[in-house]
Amino acid sequence: MREKLESVLMRIHNAAKGCGRDPDSVHLVAVGKTIPANRILEAVEAGVLILGESYVQEAREKANVLSAAPVSWHLIGHLQSNKAKYAVKLFDLIHTVDNIKLAVELDRQAGKINKIQEILIQVNIARESTKSGALPEDVPDLVNFISRLKQIRLRGLMTIPPFFDMPEMAKPFFAALRNLRDQLQKEAPPDVAPYDLSMGMSGDFETAIYEGATLVRIGTAIFGERQ
Repeated sequence: MREKLESVLMRIHNAAKGCGRDPDSVHLVAVGKTIPANRILEAVEAGVLILGESYVQEAREKANVLSAAPVSWHLIGHLQSNKAKYAVKLFDLIHTVDNIKLAVELDRQAGKINKIQEILIQVNIARESTKSGALPEDVPDLVNFISRLKQIRLRGLMTIPPFFDMPEMAKPFFAALRNLRDQLQKEAPPDVAPYDLSMGMSGDFETAIYEGATLVRIGTAIFGERQ
């Protein structure tokens, strides 16, 4: 695992340098979906600083085991409003906010524990009916609404493009998210103007970095194929 992690980190570094970016501007989110806690701990001991989980309950169980680990927890899977109270207690960053109802509930639950919950807006950039996410034209209104919530801080945008065997085919979707982010930075209130771009996974993260990704969500390239 250490060798796989070092290989991924080197690929991130080289991709960033290759397009004139600071490698430190790109952060690895190691995706531990279905991976047992003991293997997650191995990854942390090998240098992983951010853990990404898709399910609240699975993350809660792992967090109990890894309570002493110096890591940041990110939720990268779909979140239902009725799980918001658990999510705000565990996750430092939630990547998948895509509607007003969820934003309001996260704000309410974060207020109960006096927390400012950091979030990303998930954007369905390819308009796929099988995927969650706000449509691009709805994102500005969602950003403006979130700007009025007291316990939420918007950090950026997230997307999952269609799957392609050739990573370059995902490039237009990554570029579209970057362009949306740039537009919002000009138009949104300064305190909620998004910066981060969560995009790119094991098969296409280098392409995502070339298009501006600051958070890349990588599981298979570190942990191997899921069982």
